[in-house]
Amino acid sequence: MSDEETAYPAEIIEIVGNTGMHGEAKQVQCRILEGRDKGRIITRNCMGPIKVGDILMLLETSREAKKLNRRRGS
Repeated sequence: MSDEETAYPAEIIEIVGNTGMHGEAKQVQCRILEGRDKGRIITRNCMGPIKVGDILMLLETSREAKKLNRRRGS
């Protein structure tokens, strides 16, 4: 790993839903704004107050979160 880590900006375009044991994290779809994967839309999990249009700084753009499963009976 290099001494200087590069972060890639990604804009949140959709909040998919809550995830985690107690719903403390949110799953979002975001569009990569710079770097090798510019323009690609990926799914990530994030914590904290967020809304559509916010910018996330991602250390890696190749990893995606597993898609949320919808509960049966809901």
